[in-house]
Amino acid sequence: MIRSTMMDVPLSLNHLLDRAGALFPTKTIVSRLPDKTLRTHTYGEYHRRTRALAAALQSLGLKKGDRVATLCWNHHAHLECYFGIPAAGGVMHTLNLRLAPDEIGWIAADADDRFLVVDDILLPLYRQFADKHGFGKVIVFPFSGAAVDTAAGFVDYEALLASADPDRFEFAPHDENDAVSMCYTSGTTGRPKGVVYSHRSTVLHTLVGCLDEAWRLQTADVLLPVTPMFHANCWGLPYGAVMMGSKIVFPGPHLHPDDLLDLIKAEPPTLSLGVPTIWLGLIQRYERALVEEPGRWQLPAGMRSMVGGAAVPEALIRAFDRHGVWLVQGWGMTETSPLATVAVRSDSQSADERYRRAAMAGVPVPLVDVRIRADDGKDAPWDGKSVGEIQVRGPFVTGSYHGVPVSEEKFTDDGWLRTGDVAAMDSLAYVRITDRTKDLIKSGGEWISSVDLENALMAHAAIAEAAVIAIPDPKWSERPLACIVVKRVQGGDNALLTAALGAHLLAHGFAKWQLPDRYEIIDAVPRTSTGKFWKLKLRERFPR
Repeated sequence: MIRSTMMDVPLSLNHLLDRAGALFPTKTIVSRLPDKTLRTHTYGEYHRRTRALAAALQSLGLKKGDRVATLCWNHHAHLECYFGIPAAGGVMHTLNLRLAPDEIGWIAADADDRFLVVDDILLPLYRQFADKHGFGKVIVFPFSGAAVDTAAGFVDYEALLASADPDRFEFAPHDENDAVSMCYTSGTTGRPKGVVYSHRSTVLHTLVGCLDEAWRLQTADVLLPVTPMFHANCWGLPYGAVMMGSKIVFPGPHLHPDDLLDLIKAEPPTLSLGVPTIWLGLIQRYERALVEEPGRWQLPAGMRSMVGGAAVPEALIRAFDRHGVWLVQGWGMTETSPLATVAVRSDSQSADERYRRAAMAGVPVPLVDVRIRADDGKDAPWDGKSVGEIQVRGPFVTGSYHGVPVSEEKFTDDGWLRTGDVAAMDSLAYVRITDRTKDLIKSGGEWISSVDLENALMAHAAIAEAAVIAIPDPKWSERPLACIVVKRVQGGDNALLTAALGAHLLAHGFAKWQLPDRYEIIDAVPRTSTGKFWKLKLRERFPR
């Protein structure tokens, strides 16, 4: 028998950190500050600061496996935490600053976070949950430039780094399966659950993500991560950028369309990422400016944007493509690190076919297995029509949750993760998500996809956003109700708009029985902390 004699070198984030310092010392990391000025660091400076952070954390008494929470916007110091905390032997735990304070406090306590790194501009938020969990140290990053109130017991992040010697620091001994970070799920159907990532899973996810069939991230790229760094590790892109030495432009707390367009003008990206609602607002503002303020902004020709977190309407993809920007839809979950499928673009297809496939979840990325499990317990055929629950497995797919017993509700007997998403897969392995299991509408024994209805409604010129929910019906059990945000006033006659939308849906191939029974015009669709439509709030608002 022949055996391999390859070197048994454990996978480690530390390698990516040292690689960036050695190979890309002059490449830059730009952060927009609260006053909207830009601060630039080189990767050489970043490498030294990150090692200094790791050494300083150890001097504070950090032990292997201790959780260090971050409550930060997207900026260079948060990126230092991404690598500095695990370099010291700790586990970075990103707290979602958009959650209610009580929820943040509960999550910090559930994770048993020992230290906290917090932006000074977020201290008012921290004080609202400080009584929910006691941190051993609260380290304040002076994001605004103001002096840190050390008399109140806070540790100054910059002074802490200045006190450490990065040249004498040695990485904490570790196994490739040791934890490096953890994120909590959104918790829309119950308490959030912690997902823990390892050196091994994170490095493998990064390698897969940088492939042409995924992010296609290269050294020459300029990355604009609008997705929060507390949302599934910013989809893993910060790790990829450090590995490849890509320039990064962090937006800080300024995510209004005008602010993003100003930043894009100042530091044109080649690759960006964000949830659909971000890009929807941006393209509407951009196209309005083309008429009202010609020449103010110009989208970079050839820019790619990774979009995920919710279904991307085909109309949004077409709108950006008109201006030379291609939206690349990806699908995944906190539990999948999160990359699981990507809608790969193929220029060999017709334009309509490219748009149709771009609006799908895409094909499974390497190392991730995907199956569509039907109600009968068998795999659904890849015919593009047969639906079932998406189940996944792979080396960066979680097999359990932090402190939660493994249950059949989330994991199958043969080791697959139950995602709760309902989808079909076609002969080319493109996954088309039709709904969440809890959002499907069963009318008269037949299923109606709320996602398909939403995407079609948002393709109508009058509709900015649409969310479809089920309401009880004495005859049909459930019927669809469409909550719509109208782009402009429709002359005050909602009946005419309703009739136009019905005709629009029929023209898009929906049967008459699938059309919503009712339309409710609302000011905005409520969203979760990660930007997804929060249909639970709509169900509470429209119970019948």
